[in-house]
Amino acid sequence: MHPGDLDERDLELLHGLQIAPRVGWAEAARILGATPATLAARWRRLRSAGLAWVTAHPGGDYSRVVLALIEVDCLPGARAEVVRAMCRDPRAVTVEESTRGRDLLLTVMTPDLAAMTAFTLDDLDRLPGVERQRTYLVTAVHRDGSAWRLNALSRAQQQAFAAAAARTRPVPGVTPPPNAGPLIEALARDGRRTAADLAVLTGRNHATARRQLGRLLASGLLSIRCEVTQSVSGSPISCTWRGRVPAAEHERTVAAIATLPELKMCVSTTGDTNIAFTVWTRSVPDLLRLEHLIGEKLPGFRLYESGVNLRTPKRMGWLLDAAGHATGEVVPPVTGSPNGRTI
Repeated sequence: MHPGDLDERDLELLHGLQIAPRVGWAEAARILGATPATLAARWRRLRSAGLAWVTAHPGGDYSRVVLALIEVDCLPGARAEVVRAMCRDPRAVTVEESTRGRDLLLTVMTPDLAAMTAFTLDDLDRLPGVERQRTYLVTAVHRDGSAWRLNALSRAQQQAFAAAAARTRPVPGVTPPPNAGPLIEALARDGRRTAADLAVLTGRNHATARRQLGRLLASGLLSIRCEVTQSVSGSPISCTWRGRVPAAEHERTVAAIATLPELKMCVSTTGDTNIAFTVWTRSVPDLLRLEHLIGEKLPGFRLYESGVNLRTPKRMGWLLDAAGHATGEVVPPVTGSPNGRTI
């Protein structure tokens, strides 16, 4: 097996962590028929090779952040410098280099609309090398990247991991602890960190860190996900579609798109289109198959454009190399607004 490949045991572990990113090794071992030490060692190998990682970011139901998809056109020869600038900016959580009428597709997250305005109208507009940009505010998140699955587990195993994940579901009425920023940043770098780890990293005593971690997870503020290097996921092709449907057909369209096993992300947006979604597929011809399928199932859906993602220098704060492997460098998504409010 090539060092960059994933075997069946790797895929099973990663599928389990996609469902329950913070599951304990002992419980995961019972589900997978392994030992905790074996799974921990396997995870360390995958993580150190940059093939998989668990991260956290403000999200949850996304009601406490503002999201936008921003298409950026660069001046000739300036793309690389613009990419470097966006990779350093914590507001640009994902940076993709694309085909089809745009150089870059950014996923931008800010605590409020004022911060999004400052990013788009001031900072991005003035960035050397940027020729023009088109911003589509996200009005609803129907599916984010944490829902995509490797499909390596049996139904019973999936249900067991889902039961483990259910024990850390958000609790209505619980709010994040004060000064949650340092905890979120530490979890962005490793979403499996324990309360003991967080106590050391944030300078808090163990009891405080344990209590605040529990409150933070229960608040529903965070999205915690296990990411996999796309080139070894079995679905190396990524494509984002933008389209429009009549308002009366919007809900049905979203429901139909959500049935696609290839679906990575689906959002409603402002602008000349009102739906954007991303799929991960096995091959370029698969994109034509999906386009035909969507056309047959959703005749009211008007496709405006589709762009293939050629390279992802940054995914939800994690910097990736040219092959899509995690470099270990993380720029945690912004957790506070200019007025000092922590989300």
